[in-house]
Amino acid sequence: MGKKTFFLISFLMSIALIGIIFVQVSWIKNTLDIREKQFSSDVKFALANVSQNITQREFDVYFKKFSKLVETEDKYKTSDIRNFVFEQIDTVNNQRFIYSRSILEDNYKIPTDFFEDDSINFKKIYSKEEVIVFSHIHTDGDLSLETPSERFVKVGRFDASEKAEFLSVIEVMVSRLPVNMRVSNRQLSLELDKELKKRGIETNFKYGIYSNGLATKVKSGYFRKEAGKSYQIPMFTDSEGASNYDLFVSFPSKEKYIVSSIQRNLILSIFFILIIIITFITALYQLIKQKQISEIKTDFINNMTHEFKTPIATINLALDAIKNPKVINDTEKILRYVKMIREENKRMHAQVENVLRISKLEKNQLDITKEAVDMHDLLDDALSHTHLLLKEREGRIQLHLEAVLSEFLGNSFHFTNIIVNMLDNAIKYSPEPPVIDVYTENTAKYIIIKIKDQGIGMSSAVQKNIFKKFYREETGNIHNVKGHGLGLAYVKKIVEIHQGSIHVESEKGKGSTLIVKIPLI
Repeated sequence: MGKKTFFLISFLMSIALIGIIFVQVSWIKNTLDIREKQFSSDVKFALANVSQNITQREFDVYFKKFSKLVETEDKYKTSDIRNFVFEQIDTVNNQRFIYSRSILEDNYKIPTDFFEDDSINFKKIYSKEEVIVFSHIHTDGDLSLETPSERFVKVGRFDASEKAEFLSVIEVMVSRLPVNMRVSNRQLSLELDKELKKRGIETNFKYGIYSNGLATKVKSGYFRKEAGKSYQIPMFTDSEGASNYDLFVSFPSKEKYIVSSIQRNLILSIFFILIIIITFITALYQLIKQKQISEIKTDFINNMTHEFKTPIATINLALDAIKNPKVINDTEKILRYVKMIREENKRMHAQVENVLRISKLEKNQLDITKEAVDMHDLLDDALSHTHLLLKEREGRIQLHLEAVLSEFLGNSFHFTNIIVNMLDNAIKYSPEPPVIDVYTENTAKYIIIKIKDQGIGMSSAVQKNIFKKFYREETGNIHNVKGHGLGLAYVKKIVEIHQGSIHVESEKGKGSTLIVKIPLI
C-alpha cells in the first residue's frame, strides 16, 4: 500500500468516525433538551393542580364548618334581602372578627312616553361589605369551635349561588390567617409528592412558600429559592386571580434524574460509540502494522537474497575452478575448493535453520526439554563457538564470573545458541577490534548474565524494537552488517520459555549491554 493511499484511507476513516460521534452527541443533547422541557411542563401542571387542590380543600373545610353554624331567619321585606354575617372570637390574639355582606334587590318603575304603557320595570341591586375587628375583648371560658366562638348568620332567601356567596366570606376570613395555619408542611409535601408521581416524576424535591418575596414557615429543610432553578406557582388566589403567596419548588437531583430517564439509550449510544472508536483504532493499528510488516518483509527478502547470493556465487566459482583441466588433477586444490563449497553450503543451511526455528517458536512447535544445566559451562561452550570469529577480528573476551549459584533448569542446546547470538552481535557491531566483557552474578532467586561491548551502541528508539522479528536498524545501507533481524527475536523467545527476562542498556556511540535474568533451581 502506497503512502498516499494509506493517508487517504486514514483521513476518510477519521472523518467518518468524527461524523458518527458528532451525530450521536447531537442526538443525546437533543434528547436531553426535549426531556428537560417535558419535565418542566409536567412540573408546572403538577404545581397548578397542587395549588388548586389545596385552595379547594381549604374552601371545603370552611364551607362544611360554616354550614353547621348557619342560623336562618325567614324575614321578608318589600325588597329582597340576603344578609351574611360571620362572627369569630379569637382568644389567642384577643380579637373579635365580624364580617357582613348585604345584597339588596329593589324593584322600581320609570315613566316613559315611548310605549303604550306609562312605565318600565327595573331591578336595582345594592351590595355592601363590612369587616369589623374588635381588640381587647373579654371572654370567660373555653371558646372552641364547639362553643359559640364562631357564629354565622344568614338572613333571607338562599339559592344555588350559595357557594359563591360563601366564597366571598371565606376569602376575607382566611386572608387574616398566617399561611402555616392554612396549609401544613406535611399536607403540602404529600400533595406535591402525589401530583408529581402522577406524571412519572419520582425524584427528591424541596419547596417553600414565600409572601411578597419573604420566606414563610412553610418550607422543607434549608430551602432557598434560586433564579432559574426553582419552579413557581401562586397560592391561595382570590376571585380576581391575585395572591400574596408563591410556592417555589426545586429539584436538587434534576440533571441526574433527567439523564437517568434516558439512561438505557444513553448507555447504548456510548457503548456503540466506544465500539466504533475501538474498531477504528484497531483497523488503523492493523493498517500501520501491515505497512510495517510489508516494509520489514521487503528488507528481509533483500537481506536474504544478498546472504544467499554470496555463497551461491562462491560455490559456482569453486565448481568452475574444479572443472578446469589444470585444477582437476591437483588434489590439494580440489580439496580446498570442496571445503569452500561445504562451508558456504553450511552457511546457507544455518540461515535457513534460523528462519525455520523462529517460525516454529511462533507456532509453539519447537520441542524444548529442560534439565539442570550450569550457566558457566554453557558460557565456555559458547565461547568456543565464537573463538575463530573473535580471532579473525583480533578481539578479546574478558570473563567476570562472580555467580556462586549457576545451575538452572534449561535446555543446553538453545541456551548455548542464544549466548552465541549475543556474542555474535557484540562482535558484529564493534567497528574496532571487539572488546567484550561477560559478567555473571546472583540475586536471591536469579542468576544474571551481562554481555557488554564497546561497539556503536543504539538510540532509545532502536532499543524498543531490537527484539522484534525482522527488525534491523536503518543505517542507509542495510547490508553493512549481515543478518536477517531474527537473532535477538529468537533470544527473547528462548529466555521467556525459561521464565526469564531480557533487556538492553545502551547509548549511541558508547556500546551496549544485554542483560539476561534466569530463575535458579
